[in-house]
Amino acid sequence: MQIHLITVGKLKEKWLRDAYAEYDKRLQRYCRLTLTELPEARLSESPSDAEIAAALQQEGKTILHSCRGKIIALCIEGKLRSSEEFAEMLDSAAVSGDSTVSFVIGSSFGLSDEVKKAADIRFSMSPMTFTHQIARVLLMEQLYRAFQISTGGKYHK
Repeated sequence: MQIHLITVGKLKEKWLRDAYAEYDKRLQRYCRLTLTELPEARLSESPSDAEIAAALQQEGKTILHSCRGKIIALCIEGKLRSSEEFAEMLDSAAVSGDSTVSFVIGSSFGLSDEVKKAADIRFSMSPMTFTHQIARVLLMEQLYRAFQISTGGKYHK
């Protein structure tokens, strides 16, 4: 399976980069993972709603251009899934011939409506709010957990 992670912005803190790298290493035996880090649109210090909407639209075009295969958008409006349901979702994609899945994580303002509409699946990790940087590491952990669940590994208890 090919997992394509598309994110807006970079991991700024070393501890986040280290956590990401650890799960990237663990996932190598289960999938081919690629990462595309897209630049955040520049905004003023106190952006208006119109500025934010324009930035999301600009980021959205770049995101959609980068997507391959089944698109899974991480957004607050998405469906909550347990770790087991997440594993089933990945297994289902692989069995249905979608061997490439693009996970999309937007900027701190989220994702444009265009990206959400283009997504095959809208996925919410939690009703809690996380930074997009933390969401990236959490997604990596859940991907690893999902592959462990699917292969009967001992990581998921």
